[in-house]
Amino acid sequence: MDGRRALARDMQARHREICDDLGGADSLSYLSRSLVERFLWLEFWMAEQERALADGGEFDVARWVQAANSAQGIAQRLGLARKAQDVPDLQTYLKQRAAG
Repeated sequence: MDGRRALARDMQARHREICDDLGGADSLSYLSRSLVERFLWLEFWMAEQERALADGGEFDVARWVQAANSAQGIAQRLGLARKAQDVPDLQTYLKQRAAG
């Protein structure tokens, strides 16, 4: 996505936040990163449907429930709890930083 659009920036920020919660993007497999993207698009679609409902537009509750169930399944597969990232001790960090 082109980062100039608000949607792209929002999706990138959400992607980072989820990956950070899961221990960092570097620690995730390709399949996990792909599931994060699928979850984000389901979340976006559901929010769009909710906006339509709030504005008095059409709302297909069956499709929304199906999407919610799918999003829940993806979230459970990824994990609902935050995972700690591996962080070097201070001495190692300072040496790495000094090295470039």
